[in-house]
Amino acid sequence: MGLGARIRITLEMIKWEHSIFALPFALTGAILAAQGMPTSFHGLPSLPTLGWILVAMVTARSAAMAFNRWADADLDAANPRTATRAIPAGLLSKGFVLAFTLVMVAVFLVACARLNRLTLELSPIVLVVLLGYSYLKRLTRFSHIGLGLALGLAPAAAWVAVRGAIDFRILLLTVIVICWASGFDVLYACQDMEHDRAAGLNSIPQSMGLNGAFNVARALHLIVVVLLPWFRVFFGLGPIALGGMVLVAALLLYEHLIVSPRDLSRLNAAFFTMNGVIAMVFFASVALDLYLSPILFR
Repeated sequence: MGLGARIRITLEMIKWEHSIFALPFALTGAILAAQGMPTSFHGLPSLPTLGWILVAMVTARSAAMAFNRWADADLDAANPRTATRAIPAGLLSKGFVLAFTLVMVAVFLVACARLNRLTLELSPIVLVVLLGYSYLKRLTRFSHIGLGLALGLAPAAAWVAVRGAIDFRILLLTVIVICWASGFDVLYACQDMEHDRAAGLNSIPQSMGLNGAFNVARALHLIVVVLLPWFRVFFGLGPIALGGMVLVAALLLYEHLIVSPRDLSRLNAAFFTMNGVIAMVFFASVALDLYLSPILFR
């Protein structure tokens, strides 16, 4: 099999298009950080900064997903739901996937270096979180929080990339994303509950059952809904952002209405479609508020 074909299979394996989950929150952090910056262009990060943030985001997620497939290859082979993934199916070797991971890590570090010194200094911590998540399910039932943290770092990292410093306000968005992502990961793990029990892997569904897992996911998403108004207050956002956050809360509610402990048939729709929409709605409402509210509501 040629290199191009293997790269195509790798991109399919890591579902690189699902960068949409974290990317809107990174862009939200970037445009919030650019407000009032003398180097910003009409309240936007400079094109080079924005470009390197996009490179860092895509390569970081690609490295994390490829490493996860490499680390979980034997586990995937034993799980009927994941046995057709590229490595257990024999489409890719573990060596090739590990090499792809290292290339993505190298490009990620280059992007961090091109942004600013603090971004580069913090990049090893980001990599530990992103790559270490793959092993958490072997250690703790709360591995879902590790995934949430991996996504939650996106807005704070983008803020640092633009400003070269951290601000406590953006950490609130990190907490929001951690709770949002952890909640939907708990739901997604419900489909592997029996396999996780048989394989000795840890998860909220494995330890608490489906009803307990759904209650945990609901609690995490309720925290999101409670924190969204505070995020708006911290950044002085206006009515457009408020409308977006109301819509985000409604979409989260809808996500919980279309799946239940008794019916997981629409779980993939809730996981992929709804969460992608939620991320995009959140970013769009903040961006439109920053750039339109001063004109429409002054």
